[in-house]
Amino acid sequence: MLDEVINKAKDGMEKGLTALKVNLSKLRTGRASLVILDGIKVDYYGTMSPLNQVATLAVPEPRMITIQPWEATMIKPIEKAIEKANIGLNPTSDGKIVRLPIPQLTEERRKEIAKQIKNMSEESRVAVRQARKEANDALKKHEKDSKISEDDLKRGTEQIQKATDDYIKKIDQMAVAKEKDIMTV
Repeated sequence: MLDEVINKAKDGMEKGLTALKVNLSKLRTGRASLVILDGIKVDYYGTMSPLNQVATLAVPEPRMITIQPWEATMIKPIEKAIEKANIGLNPTSDGKIVRLPIPQLTEERRKEIAKQIKNMSEESRVAVRQARKEANDALKKHEKDSKISEDDLKRGTEQIQKATDDYIKKIDQMAVAKEKDIMTV
């Protein structure tokens, strides 16, 4: 009973951490990353298809993404999809390949992104704390219903608090690392 509640709490905390990883990976840092193209869909003969399923994506240099469509007719739809996605990049093409130059981030934009990182990490901390609250409530209910002893309740809440502290620390480390990545030129 005790292990079940603790494992459920850790699963909830892990989801908060995973959500932060995904959100942070989508932030543009001034360096080329194919992750910023995730979620962009292209009209491929009437079907909305992910960009990576109609073209080869590459990062030939730190500030450039290249998109080589498998069919030359896809160049215009790919450019339109990127512009419509509003990711702050302007595609250019030579008829065979679409290039996405990654501009240098301005100081103002870096600060905006740093604020976003703080907000995202706080949302993850809230998710971790919510998982802790739910687990502690479940333990108290089990103790009240005489399914676990008072000692088990104490031991369980201590283990849940330790897990909470560990996950909060991981979240903070990820946020600091991403912020450092953003703020360095």
